[in-house]
Amino acid sequence: MAASFDYAPPKVWTWNKPNGGRFANINRPIAGSTHDKDLPVGHHPLQLYSQGTPNGVKITVMLEELLALGHGGAEYDAWLIRIDQGDQFGSGFVALNPNSKIPALVDQSDPRPVRVFESGAILIYLAEKFGVFLPTEKHSRAECLSWLFWQAGSAPYVGGGFGHFYAYAPTRIEYAIDRFAMEAKRQLDVLDRRLETNEFVAGSDYTIADIAVWPWYAGLTKGWLYQAAEFLQAQEYKNVARWVDAIAERPAVQRGRMVNRVNGELSSQLHERHDASDFEMKTQEKLVTRS
Repeated sequence: MAASFDYAPPKVWTWNKPNGGRFANINRPIAGSTHDKDLPVGHHPLQLYSQGTPNGVKITVMLEELLALGHGGAEYDAWLIRIDQGDQFGSGFVALNPNSKIPALVDQSDPRPVRVFESGAILIYLAEKFGVFLPTEKHSRAECLSWLFWQAGSAPYVGGGFGHFYAYAPTRIEYAIDRFAMEAKRQLDVLDRRLETNEFVAGSDYTIADIAVWPWYAGLTKGWLYQAAEFLQAQEYKNVARWVDAIAERPAVQRGRMVNRVNGELSSQLHERHDASDFEMKTQEKLVTRS
């Protein structure tokens, strides 16, 4: 597909041709399910349906952090939803999240099961349910929630904007890449300035703001997302780098990054998680060896 520099949009847009790019097979301008498929259900209080993208990692890190603190009620089954194969358009998943985006969660501990979708909403729900990682003092709480929603509002520019045009679009468009690279770097600068005087994003304590922000901006600066660290000169953001490395050392973060992951070393991929022992027994390299 060649870039066109004299394109004049019609009065009414119509979906009459594939748009190309890595995810062209699942992109469409309508909602709803494309096929019937029930979701599996395990026995733990929490049922997570996700994939190990940055938004998915937020929730698996949160759950592993809760378990590390001894919250047994945070035990969970993590079921893989392969977004590149369109699993998010199955009827069961659409009933759980009408927006057909991962992650989505069901809390079975309530007599009437509670569904929660959107990663920020899930983080708040879990933080309030277990009483951790979200300050209760009003000033600290406001700061934490402000940074949480900063990330939610910023991610589309990093993923759907910079990531799409830099790594996934069928053609490289200089204007689009420049536009979103500028915004990605501006966001990194916002974060770097914040972390110059604060140990964590919301202040002196580790919170759901860190859990939300880390997967995206660690991914950018480490080159895990879009292999763009050099392009964005990520090494310039020293405070972000310090914070990224400190959080990466947390065992719960290391475990959370493995759950529902479908890329990278086979030893780092735990497609489904149903028990803590799965990290030792059921990563992909062990399953491949047995088969």
